[in-house]
Amino acid sequence: MLNFIKNFRNDEDGAVTVDFVVLTAAIVVLGLAVGGAVSRGATGLANDIEDSLDNMNAS
Repeated sequence: MLNFIKNFRNDEDGAVTVDFVVLTAAIVVLGLAVGGAVSRGATGLANDIEDSLDNMNAS
């Protein structure tokens, strides 16, 4: 049993998988944050353009 615990402690096969899971989660969260910021900015810009067009005098 002691030998099993020592081997388990020294085994690093799953460490790469954990690294990829953490990096993938970080990329997804960053992508969602950037997407939200771009969406809010585009919506604000579209509203500003709409207001400008509504306020133009038709010639």
